[in-house]
Amino acid sequence: MQKRILFLGGAASQIPPIKYAKEQGHYVITCDYLPDNPGHKYADEYYNISTTDKEAVLDLARKLDLDGIVAYASDPAAPTQAYVGNALGLPSNPYESVLILTRKDLFRDFLKNNNFYVPKSASFYSFTEAEKWLYELKMPIIVKPIDSSGSKGIRKIDSVDEFGSAFEYALQFSQEKKVTVEEFLYRDGYQIGGDGFVIDGQLVFWGFTNAHFDISCNHLVPTGGSLPSVFSKSMLDAVHHETQRLLTLLNITTGALNFEFQYNKNGSFMILEIAARNGGNRLPEFINHAMKVDLVKYTVDAALGLECTDLKMKNIKGFYSYYVIHALQNGTMKNIYYSDEIKNNIIEKSIYINKGETVKEFNGSDSTVGILIMKFSSQDEMLEKMDNMNKYIHVEVV
Repeated sequence: MQKRILFLGGAASQIPPIKYAKEQGHYVITCDYLPDNPGHKYADEYYNISTTDKEAVLDLARKLDLDGIVAYASDPAAPTQAYVGNALGLPSNPYESVLILTRKDLFRDFLKNNNFYVPKSASFYSFTEAEKWLYELKMPIIVKPIDSSGSKGIRKIDSVDEFGSAFEYALQFSQEKKVTVEEFLYRDGYQIGGDGFVIDGQLVFWGFTNAHFDISCNHLVPTGGSLPSVFSKSMLDAVHHETQRLLTLLNITTGALNFEFQYNKNGSFMILEIAARNGGNRLPEFINHAMKVDLVKYTVDAALGLECTDLKMKNIKGFYSYYVIHALQNGTMKNIYYSDEIKNNIIEKSIYINKGETVKEFNGSDSTVGILIMKFSSQDEMLEKMDNMNKYIHVEVV
């Protein structure tokens, strides 16, 4: 019998699982508040309902007689997926646990209460209260909304004078209108990113990437990731162990995860974020190139309760990366320049902004121009190019 599946969102980055579901013969429904999103044209039905309105989505889901619900590459939609899934008995994780993973204030409290290493951190609705607490921290500090997605609204500040503007900037991106203020810890080596997958409560697959940043515009938002990891097996085993401990405590039993970790200069390991959803920036497709594991397929299949026990870890064969094409200033896009040295590395290209359209200085996922997936001949070539990509690719802006 044909399976019926609801996708929360129809943005360009969310098209792969929608297309996969259609290819498998499932009946596909999409919803969000943007009817012009390109993913909706692949669906059998579309509803103009915000993916963060969990009660409205639940009302819709009750009428649709669903077999599954997916929040692909979307932090704001992840709690809704869990809420609806729990209410209807569909494959999902506990709503309260997903909410903890989605909200930075709840997540930091959870980490602290369960003896994970955590920076000194507190969250505030009130600027006045935040300003009083600020003097308990040493500069620099990080100021960020508790509930934004795509790294939006985050600033690192080096003096108290910058705090007011950073707090107001973070508030703009918070639906809850609450801001996290925490100490900034310098990492040792690359930040660790990537995606993983949970089956029956076990983290059975993980692709831990080297995260790359463009310090010329924003050193807090990754502009790419690469595989294989430069970290030792013992260090990655420790990452896996701490991740599994967290998943067990939260009773996370099924589905995709997106990671952000770091080892600090003081030798400690820190979980920055774990999200109960696939990564954006075509991360699942990039992982499929590097590890021959199709996380798009498993995300849809798991949401429908289909058998996924064949998902296993695989070795990485080759050197791969994804790269977020971005502009260094606001303006109108004139062209994307690719040097001859990088053209042969590109194996897939997705461009979201065309010539003559407006581009924004890179500050998060909403200012992405496009995504590249690349392959290299060696780790040295991969790391050199990914760490110096402005030499090889740049967006010409007028």
